[in-house]
Amino acid sequence: MEKNVYSKEVDLQARNGMGMLFLCILLQLLAIVAVIVGVALIINRGVTPVGGVVVAVGAIYTCFGWISFLGLKILKPQEALVLTLFGEYIGTLKGEGFYYVNPFSSAVNPAAGKGMATASEDQNPISIPGASSNINVNLNEMLSKKISLKTMTLNNNKQKVNDALGNPIEIGIVVIWRIVNTAKAVFNVDNYKAFLSIQSDSALRNIARLYPYDVAEGGEELSLRGSSQEVADKLKTEIQERVEIAGIEVIEARITHLAYAPEIAAAMLQRQQAAAVIDARKMIVDGAVGMVEMALEKLSEKDIVQLDDERKAAMVSNLLVVLCGNRDAQPIVNSGTIY
Repeated sequence: MEKNVYSKEVDLQARNGMGMLFLCILLQLLAIVAVIVGVALIINRGVTPVGGVVVAVGAIYTCFGWISFLGLKILKPQEALVLTLFGEYIGTLKGEGFYYVNPFSSAVNPAAGKGMATASEDQNPISIPGASSNINVNLNEMLSKKISLKTMTLNNNKQKVNDALGNPIEIGIVVIWRIVNTAKAVFNVDNYKAFLSIQSDSALRNIARLYPYDVAEGGEELSLRGSSQEVADKLKTEIQERVEIAGIEVIEARITHLAYAPEIAAAMLQRQQAAAVIDARKMIVDGAVGMVEMALEKLSEKDIVQLDDERKAAMVSNLLVVLCGNRDAQPIVNSGTIY
């Protein structure tokens, strides 16, 4: 293990808590009995060394026997306790059950009761007057040093960044994560929750700068809007590299919010509308040209009418006006000759 950097987690083997609980209770009762017996001996036989020793031992254990109960630990599923003895890391207690450890060992969790955004974000709901029965939730988290091994979700606030083209955009992500190394999470960083939150925001900014918001239709360049899976994979990889020192595994990272910043949203909407109109017109013109070409070929094959170049040009013009116009055409019936 390198100095000041913890990389290996030690599984702590603890005794059965139920048996030790009965033993602690029995010793406490025996201490009380010893005090009573010692006092009785002193009363009946006077002050004797035996009576004095029995009373002293019983009284000392009665006063300090509660210390032995501090070694009792209860863990729920997917919970862990990182224990230190006089400042030295002795191991991590995992697995649901009732355990007994060294009563002088203490659990360590610097992130207990703290939020995701900053390490100093402590909230104590007890100070809120008129709160509901859940006011003790954060206080319980602060008092409890247990570390959750469950899969958790980080959903930071959306932030404003610039894409590869310099356009300001608003973007937000959700990160699915869990702790896989409790020693790293506790000893390598001050608050693994805040550390993950800050590193996720930083990675998101770096990834957003590599890709444009969107690309033209048919373009092969990756974009934030069109290449969501590729961007998510790259984002997950970068966040994982950043939080590896904190013993955190990133299961999934995805963009949940993506939009142009309000100051350019209207202009970009007009740009998208213009591009959509151009694409639609292009499709209409391509179809109209094909229909005109087919009409001329059919007239020529069936020898319905013979048209010179000037009349063909006039026919093509009329058909394109009818097919490409925004409004319904008003037909004009020519009852005379076309010549």
